[in-house]
Amino acid sequence: MENYFNYFTEIEECFRRCRGTPTLLSTLDWALIESWKEAGIPLEAALTGIERAFQKFAKRPQRFRRINGLTYCVQAVLQAAEEVNAAQVESGARSSHHVSEKAPFAPEEINAYLNQSAVAIGKASSDCLTRKEQVLAGDLAEVAKAIHEIAGRNEMGADLEDLEQRLSALEEKLTAALTRAASTDLLTEVRKEVDRGLASYRQKMTAPQIESLERQFLKKRLYEHYGVPRLSLFYL
Repeated sequence: MENYFNYFTEIEECFRRCRGTPTLLSTLDWALIESWKEAGIPLEAALTGIERAFQKFAKRPQRFRRINGLTYCVQAVLQAAEEVNAAQVESGARSSHHVSEKAPFAPEEINAYLNQSAVAIGKASSDCLTRKEQVLAGDLAEVAKAIHEIAGRNEMGADLEDLEQRLSALEEKLTAALTRAASTDLLTEVRKEVDRGLASYRQKMTAPQIESLERQFLKKRLYEHYGVPRLSLFYL
């Protein structure tokens, strides 16, 4: 998939524009966007699908109702993605969208982002010590140190693809640590939350799609619960 650093913000802005109100996306909405990114849904397909879903909804008689979440757009987005993929196969061409050769972020912007992330994770580590969660505190402190070291080596600007891979590896480590530390009650609560959010859409999604969404939703909620920031440059 193309390395869109504006994947999330463009989808959010498209949804807000189509809805006509400054509605905040829910945790489930953000998890859904992540599942689209993980599945390789092109940005153009996501935007097209959202717009189509709103156009279809506008033709319905319930004029006083609104689309309240991205889950309503799932089928339209998946259909748009299939069309994009089919067009690419038929033409034998790659997507016309490419990462700009010019770096989207200045080295100082990346360093500030990395250092802020390290500080936030360090604080989360201290909070864990206060709660006597020594193992998780140690895991978080180790990641914070690694991020500070990456920032120190980034003064002249790093290859963004390599940097993203390093951050992804650290985020995987964070996710594993947070999942191990999470209580059974917390995990059960999150799973109930995603079940409620997906109740009316399960029949419209495949098992892999639901599994991906559940995984991303759990990940997002765990990060929020422990006050840990996401590390990907998509969040810069």
